[in-house]
Amino acid sequence: MKNTILNYALLIVGAAIALYANADEDQNEYILILGIVVLMLGVYRVSRTIPGRNEERDDVNDEL
Repeated sequence: MKNTILNYALLIVGAAIALYANADEDQNEYILILGIVVLMLGVYRVSRTIPGRNEERDDVNDEL
């Protein structure tokens, strides 16, 4: 439960930082990069918990 909350919090915080850094005319590249890194970390952690689409079908093909 805590990991799920952390994963989605990373997504939201990363997106907010990236949007904030991109909103100014005088962009701070380091803040933008930090926001993108946090966003990608959140996406990776969420995608790691999603099971594969054809996991059952692959097992059947391996047995044949």
